[in-house]
Amino acid sequence: MRRPAQRAQESRRIFLWDLLTFERLVTGTVVHLVYWAGLGIIGVMAFGVLGASVGVAIREGGWGILLALGVLGAGVLGVGVAALLWRAFCEFYVTIFKISEDLSALREDVEAERARQGKAG
Repeated sequence: MRRPAQRAQESRRIFLWDLLTFERLVTGTVVHLVYWAGLGIIGVMAFGVLGASVGVAIREGGWGILLALGVLGAGVLGVGVAALLWRAFCEFYVTIFKISEDLSALREDVEAERARQGKAG
């Protein structure tokens, strides 16, 4: 019987081998961090749009308030579109990695079935 320390060391070795041979993909979890970082950048852009519209309103005076509302509306629309596109971009990558995981599971099932048929026959 193996000791727990040996099993842990063997498990680390298998994990490292899976990473080196690309059997295990780590980018799927990294995409979530990238998504939140991108949303943070989009949030900073939203504050920039707000600041720009206030700056236009202060600089231009009376009729500048109408111009500032246009800048604010266009900026909010642009930030909304950027957030939706960023979400779609990240979902695309998550989907690709999920497909890869599903194909790996299917391949393991087929190999296990072939091994079972080989032993039975």
